[in-house]
Amino acid sequence: MILQTIDYVEGSVVMIDQTALPMEERMIRLSRADGVAGAIRSMRVRGAPAIGIAAAFGMLLELENLLRESDQGGTGFFFDRKTGMSGSRGVAIDPEEAAGKLNQAAELLAATRPTAVNLFRAIERMKRVARENPGDPARLCSETGAEAFRIHDEELERERRIGAFGAALLRSGMSVLTHCNAGGLATAGYGTALAVIYSARGLGMDIRVYADETRPLLQGGRLTAWELLKNGVDVTVLCDGAAASLISTGKIGAAIVGADRIAANGDTANKIGTLGVAVLCARYGVPFYVAAPLSTFDPDAPSGESIPIEHRSEEELIYFSGIRTIPEGAGIYNPAFDVTPAELITAFITEKGVIYPPYGGKTGRLSGAGS
Repeated sequence: MILQTIDYVEGSVVMIDQTALPMEERMIRLSRADGVAGAIRSMRVRGAPAIGIAAAFGMLLELENLLRESDQGGTGFFFDRKTGMSGSRGVAIDPEEAAGKLNQAAELLAATRPTAVNLFRAIERMKRVARENPGDPARLCSETGAEAFRIHDEELERERRIGAFGAALLRSGMSVLTHCNAGGLATAGYGTALAVIYSARGLGMDIRVYADETRPLLQGGRLTAWELLKNGVDVTVLCDGAAASLISTGKIGAAIVGADRIAANGDTANKIGTLGVAVLCARYGVPFYVAAPLSTFDPDAPSGESIPIEHRSEEELIYFSGIRTIPEGAGIYNPAFDVTPAELITAFITEKGVIYPPYGGKTGRLSGAGS
């Protein structure tokens, strides 16, 4: 099942509020770039591919609003992902003003979260459209909308291909460990790591999933489990500290995770706790796979040391379900991501195929194809 994680519908960005899951399936509708930026910061939308899509849609909202303001007496909307641009209304806008609005939105959105490279790739693609159409407002409008929707549609196709390539690495009866959420909620709707599970099941394989709860925001317990159950997949949730015990039993046939940024040498930034899973898999001889689109590979980051790591609010650790669980005076260390060295990664599963070590030159060349 494809989740409608994020979409652009009749002039607004519509997304699942992931902070409300699993207790409530709530959709929110946003009409300005600052609202989208707030949703990214607060993790109402999260996951590297989904954040990239959100940024593209957030920039398009600013063009939508400029068109609406210039369309005297007009009603309705200008952009919709399913139908494209609504006619040629509003093309009398000043293209320089439009480019300025897009650049302002780009700066706002780029400042939300530093680690996921997809965010910056999507922003640059949208800015490039404005640069390439400096004096033609009609073309600027149509091409900007088309590019935003292309980012979404391309991502969904990549996810399907990732799932197909990854399924070939599994066998029926296998139990797979996941960390965080790399499913439809983190992407255009199908997933990366979970796309492998869905594709394998589509081939008739019996696959069981063990999902790390993923402290402190419980993306595995709240989101991965919710999504897998919605798709009829057998899932068991475990606390992060139980992963070592589980892996040591030999019950896990493979671990599959997503990624927020992959350096040229294969070092991979993903949700905090991923490194621990990779170390355990290496110790017990369990394949550790990273499923990610080529847009997540960053050739400008030579190694993991070049990847900026976001540190989030202390309150995420201090409080649990609104109750303070850590005494006042204790220091807080709350990085959102860690970096897994390339030598701990069995293979990368991408939309162009499975990449095995040595990685170096391979990841650098392929990442250019995903830009």
